[in-house]
Amino acid sequence: MLLVATFLSASSGPVIAQDARDKPKSNWPTESKSVVKKTTEGLTAVTLLDEPVMRIALSTGTSAATISTTARLLNVSEIDSSNQPLETTRVRVESRMLTPSQVSNDRSYEMILATSLSREDADRLSDAVRQDADEQPQVTADSGNKWKVIIQKQTKPELEEVRTKLDDAGFEVVALKETQKQLPNTTAAKSSPPTSSAANSAGKIKYTARAASPTRELVAFSRGEAPSLRSSAPLVFASSDEKSAPVRFNDKPFRGKIEVFANTHGSVTVVNVIGLEDYVRGVVPNELSYPALEALKAQAIAARTYAVKNRGQFSSEGFDLLPTTRSQVYRGLTSETSLTSQAVDQTRGVIATYNGEPINALYTSTCGGRTEDAENIFNEAVPYLRGRECAVEGKAAFAPFTIKSSRDLFEIKDERDLVYARDVALLAVNGFALPTDRVSSSWLSSRVSESEGREWLNAAARVARNTVFKAPDDAAKTPAFSTALMTAVYGDRRADTLLNSADTDYLLSFRDGEDVPAANRADVAMLLRDGALSLFADATLRPKEVMPRSHALHAIARLLESKNLLAIQKGTSRPAASGIMMLRSNKGKDLPIAVSSEAFLFREFGENLHQMKSLALVGGEPVVFHVSARGQVDYLEVRPANNGAAADRFSSLSHWTAQMNLGAVQARLGRSVRGIGAITDLRIAKQGSSRRVIDLEVIGTQGIAHIRGGRIRSALGLKEQLFVIDRVYNENDRPVSFIFTGRGWGHGVGMCQFGAYGLAKQGLNVEQILKTYYTGIELTRLY
Repeated sequence: MLLVATFLSASSGPVIAQDARDKPKSNWPTESKSVVKKTTEGLTAVTLLDEPVMRIALSTGTSAATISTTARLLNVSEIDSSNQPLETTRVRVESRMLTPSQVSNDRSYEMILATSLSREDADRLSDAVRQDADEQPQVTADSGNKWKVIIQKQTKPELEEVRTKLDDAGFEVVALKETQKQLPNTTAAKSSPPTSSAANSAGKIKYTARAASPTRELVAFSRGEAPSLRSSAPLVFASSDEKSAPVRFNDKPFRGKIEVFANTHGSVTVVNVIGLEDYVRGVVPNELSYPALEALKAQAIAARTYAVKNRGQFSSEGFDLLPTTRSQVYRGLTSETSLTSQAVDQTRGVIATYNGEPINALYTSTCGGRTEDAENIFNEAVPYLRGRECAVEGKAAFAPFTIKSSRDLFEIKDERDLVYARDVALLAVNGFALPTDRVSSSWLSSRVSESEGREWLNAAARVARNTVFKAPDDAAKTPAFSTALMTAVYGDRRADTLLNSADTDYLLSFRDGEDVPAANRADVAMLLRDGALSLFADATLRPKEVMPRSHALHAIARLLESKNLLAIQKGTSRPAASGIMMLRSNKGKDLPIAVSSEAFLFREFGENLHQMKSLALVGGEPVVFHVSARGQVDYLEVRPANNGAAADRFSSLSHWTAQMNLGAVQARLGRSVRGIGAITDLRIAKQGSSRRVIDLEVIGTQGIAHIRGGRIRSALGLKEQLFVIDRVYNENDRPVSFIFTGRGWGHGVGMCQFGAYGLAKQGLNVEQILKTYYTGIELTRLY
């Protein structure tokens, strides 16, 4: 059943805290400190009396709020502690004027976009803001016959929302100003109890200063047009059976209570009053949803720490945090999952601290392989927010993903023999009797014997299911071998049928092509055309000489592979585990395949495949493999994963490319740099510790300007500022467009969320993951 609690406006000084876009500051309330001691789990304990209560603004500007439950509604006012049943399960709450008189808000906020402009430039900027940011700026007089462009808002949440839109659109805010207005005499609201400490009882509401209007009241409607409840103080709705009948805002269920109050701009603010742990339950699945428990535990601790550090960020507006990326993404009960809730439960009360204070636990979606020093993005150095590699250090990083083989390596000395080593391995796993323990460059370059030739040709016919073929005795020279191979695999006079004399002569137009006998010319020509045969370095075939083993084996392997007769499979790997190769499936599930301890392993380096004793499958590698009759991989070749081996490689945005023509660059950067004329070029002037661009030089026809720090990403409208620049030039050697090749998504400071998942896949626990990204921290049990 719903419980309704009525609160009067409370007054408390605002607690300044920063979100992920602002520079971090200390905000740890001193009254929450206690004796620091080590627990049996190795955590530092700083005990609070109880779990803190959070106030999350679900809406700050709605005209009406619908609150409901499937149980009964009760009134549980803090003023009157008796529970009064309401004859309804659903109410609609609106804000109404107490009197007809119009009373102005007592404060407003002025956002200054530019000053000292000509009227023409001011109008141009104003029009651009309207078009690109969907805001309504004002052009007002400035000193010295100049003009300025401003945007006025009534509340801080509105201000923050507009600032986000302007940042995303690439507009710079040069100053913020708060203005006060004199209110007419009105009846003063009753005062409420003082703000409680960080150790508030979980069963009590944390009072904050609310931007409530003294001239408005809340009116609740249950049925019809007649109000069922009026209040000039905030209303709090709760459920007496939260587990089975949670309170709902606009039909969406939330844990805890829902508070509604009239704000200063004529609408209602809806706040979810909830315990910190339940709040974190509603954050973790929306910030990181990948199924790795240790990564989710790291996200839970980071989210909990961020909430503790930034609690009260919007206290003057009546709540602590927003449910968006301005704070943390929070979607309530319906977003929770069993695995993310398990992560929250197993880390209950644990936060990250530095020198005994909770850290500003910033995190970023995809760091691109390295995180950045805080001062290079947010203009203030923070000792625990330093640039770090998004990986386990050293070769140990690949140990969990390593596949090993006990098979001895071929003795390959010549680079040209690398392709033949692959041929030998493929044919060996397909039943060819080859001395794999003696294969070397010397063995490959030696002449094939007549008995070897017959045996290999008969094996080729067997793989091709040609049961009537019998290899001739004199097939050791290239012309006869070619004809026998075509017959063994195809069983017909294919080449002679499909190539006429002109085709054959064209394909055999090399130095000793005339020495190929007429009976074999079409077969040799077709094998050369299809890449199964190759010439020697001096452009000769040497048809009168016995073939080297390498040429014979390559011709067989290439022809059988082209006809898909070698039972080769292809796929994309997932991270290997315990010697098991995992393949990505179209059905969304990983397919495990055991790799034989004697498998042939090949890894691509540059243009060549090299046989290996071991190799790592970190996930994302294109693989070619053969499975034996026992169901194990006995041949495996691996090419490097396009996304590399950084821990955040599982993100689709670990690598990206964006192209922007000069006009688009002018439109975006022209808002951030002025007085340099038309933009002609961009240059990276300085990089941070992670190689992120932290100083972008913008070159114009009338001068040079700089964009620095975290503004670079938003000004350009890019996913990250870890990028390099290529240029496309016109016929006059002037840049006409720019290609940004980059990595990552987000601001790049603090914990990398996809990296946390990658580290968890490598076997790191929650503490190791957090200490990978946050320098010098300790895990502290808060309650």
